[in-house]
Amino acid sequence: MKEKEKENNSDENKIKINTNIKKEEINKINNDEEQIFLYDKNKQIGKGSFGKIFIGIDKNTGNEIAKKFEIASDEEQSQLKNEYKIYKILEGGYGFPKAYNLYKGRKYNVLTMELLGPSLENIFNKKNKKFSLLTNIMIIEQILYRLEYLHSKGIVYRDIKPDNFLIGKNNKKNIIYMIDFGLSKKYKESKTGLLTPYRDGKYLTGTARYASINNHLGVELSRRDDIEALGYMMVYFMKGHLPWQGMINTSNPNKKYDKIKKLKIKIKLNELCQGLPEETIKFIQYARDMRFEDKPNYSYLRGLMRKIAVNNGIKIDYNQFDWIIDEQNNDDE
Repeated sequence: MKEKEKENNSDENKIKINTNIKKEEINKINNDEEQIFLYDKNKQIGKGSFGKIFIGIDKNTGNEIAKKFEIASDEEQSQLKNEYKIYKILEGGYGFPKAYNLYKGRKYNVLTMELLGPSLENIFNKKNKKFSLLTNIMIIEQILYRLEYLHSKGIVYRDIKPDNFLIGKNNKKNIIYMIDFGLSKKYKESKTGLLTPYRDGKYLTGTARYASINNHLGVELSRRDDIEALGYMMVYFMKGHLPWQGMINTSNPNKKYDKIKKLKIKIKLNELCQGLPEETIKFIQYARDMRFEDKPNYSYLRGLMRKIAVNNGIKIDYNQFDWIIDEQNNDDE
């Protein structure tokens, strides 16, 4: 079973979007008069929270792009519309892909975007689930910058996981991009600056493996939950696994989520982070100690990463990511 459950106790998320798009049906959208892009062999390259992603060709420039599909539905229920709005809010932010257009077809909605490289999860698996300490430090540091910018726009991410962070292409492979805002949500009103009120009784949102304890407990998500989830992803990258992976055998997702929740609550942080720098404990503890309305101290958290580097005699160099070094070594052979 998948470790993802869409939140369904709020009006905007009551309707589930059907993403079961058949390959042969993709060709039909090319005939829609509003489409100015063509497909390149209908190659699927990913799947987001509410849609499948394919490689396409910009008819005007001939450049490759990414195209994300969803089955067309009521405009107010379109997850791609919400995601497109968020991309436009984030436009110009470093480490966020460009969103070109949102097309509303008769059967499908299509979001056209900048094409990026592989995800961190994909790279991690190819590296036999082992990154260097330098790479781990730089990954977390860059993602903290992404979260700081996202939060500054009044948006909470709500789905931290390695699949949602991609590296750039060509000379941008040292940049980690944040993608897939299908589950993201405004936590602050733009006009009034008022925060979303504290609520409970919510369903799990996002990916259970990295979800915060408060997420498991049904509490409205805020900035602190993005930070705690990033802490779990940090441990995953540094150790290659999390304690609640692979040990919970049940076909019932609710029972599975409940077991993950209980283990997260029970396990001591020094046990979770055993063998890792002590700053990893401080990172997660900081997130857990935050109040619902608190703004994270991103500089402090990045400082923890820098301290790990100093303590281990590591110099930060974004051109020294493992995948860049591997590529250079392959070119020298």
